[in-house]
Amino acid sequence: MPTTPEMSMDMTTVGDSGLLDTLQHEVAVFARRAEQTRLGGVGQVRNSMDRAAYLLLNRLDKEGPMGVKALAASMGIDSSTVTRQVAPLVDTGLVKRTSHPEDGRAVVLQLSPRGLSRLEEVRSSRRQLMAELTHDWAPEEREAFCTLLTRFNSALSARMAAQEVPGAESPTAS
Repeated sequence: MPTTPEMSMDMTTVGDSGLLDTLQHEVAVFARRAEQTRLGGVGQVRNSMDRAAYLLLNRLDKEGPMGVKALAASMGIDSSTVTRQVAPLVDTGLVKRTSHPEDGRAVVLQLSPRGLSRLEEVRSSRRQLMAELTHDWAPEEREAFCTLLTRFNSALSARMAAQEVPGAESPTAS
């Protein structure tokens, strides 16, 4: 439901408060379970890569080499956090620091062949886990879940981005 200026910050007044209570509870349970298992996959690869490393490697794979600031911006986190999280990935050879192709003075981070191989192992293991968890779902249900979860994550990201901008109103502000 789109937010209108008439809506208050207490969204329970515009919808079913019981349903919203269930939703917030299920999101909390999901977050706890995801952290407990790290949704890490199955087999030997299970829990073998932390969330931060997975997200950084995945971003570098999808978007290509980039500097720390660009990587931080694309992930919606602070540059110092990226620097701290990428250090062990460089130390273990999963990420390489290379010169920027247009400005040799600048440094970019790049997924190494070893990093790509490791990322593919983890992705495969996580795909297997998702297949096991949703084995009795119809393809349409999997697609609907992905669509809604993506939409939910996008709304969370937009809200966080709005809160980080000084003077910006939250998307639900009246």
